[in-house]
Amino acid sequence: MASFTEALLEVKNVKKYFPIKAGVFRKTVGYIKAVDDISFYIKKGETLGLVGESGCGKTTTGATIIRLEDLTEGEIHFKGKNIFSLNKKESKEMCRNIQIIFQDPYSSLNPRMTVADIVGEPLALHKLVKGRKEKYKKVKEILASVGITEDQMKRYPHEFSGGQRQRIGIARALAVDPELIVADEPVSALDVSIQAQVINLLQDLQKEFGLTYLFIAHDLSVVEHISDRIAVMYLGKIVELADRETLYNNPMHPYTKSLIASVPIPDPSLARKKKRQVLQGDVPSPSNPPSGCRFHTRCPEVMEKCKHEEPTFKDYGNNHFVACHLH
Repeated sequence: MASFTEALLEVKNVKKYFPIKAGVFRKTVGYIKAVDDISFYIKKGETLGLVGESGCGKTTTGATIIRLEDLTEGEIHFKGKNIFSLNKKESKEMCRNIQIIFQDPYSSLNPRMTVADIVGEPLALHKLVKGRKEKYKKVKEILASVGITEDQMKRYPHEFSGGQRQRIGIARALAVDPELIVADEPVSALDVSIQAQVINLLQDLQKEFGLTYLFIAHDLSVVEHISDRIAVMYLGKIVELADRETLYNNPMHPYTKSLIASVPIPDPSLARKKKRQVLQGDVPSPSNPPSGCRFHTRCPEVMEKCKHEEPTFKDYGNNHFVACHLH
């Protein structure tokens, strides 16, 4: 893997397995290998896009980074410190520095709290304001930065549209002045017309506050506009990682090629000329992944070697990492 110098976040050989239990005594009969030995880094101020089909382990990766899930193996370092071996004070500071924007703006906000209380709660929890007056002023500033006005602060989540609710979720993440934000499919539940607005907002906030993003999505067309580098994930493994231009102009892994080929083109004449690479079959179960390369059961360019030998995740120049026997 590449050098981790300058990295704000380092993910090293991380595995996250969920036990499968059965029978009266709930004995462990196997494991779901949600994340299976992945490594990457994110530099301060950049956006790393993490893409792949549903069930590939993207959200679990994000959950381990914010410590909603424990690790099975591996290490995650934030600013040089292992986030799973911090003392109580360091742990609280780390929680302030790493925030998350959840996928569903409908279920991620407490329906019994006003917008002012939702955004103000983390400020009080981390003791970042003194008194109600300072708290109100800070909340008003944060909400204004995401397009929510002062007269809307006393409203409840059900009084807002989906796009506005996601803006409130973004404001809640911003409240404690974090350095890294894990955005877990933040626009997938929104109308297409609203998605662009939210992505533009995230980019503006990144410039204004010097934020670093891990942007998780299943749609490559969404990730293209916000990411500096992109990691493609399949069945718990990262199969390709490169900067945005390289990945879109010169994809090396067959799975990446198929994802790019599936992105819709608005111009019908260009769409007809585009070569489609339709994947056959379904994604295998993460509880019983295929031997060798995990993509070999659906790969249009599969070789005999792919069925038995797992490819090495290697740099093929200019930090373009690929795990594929074709190269």
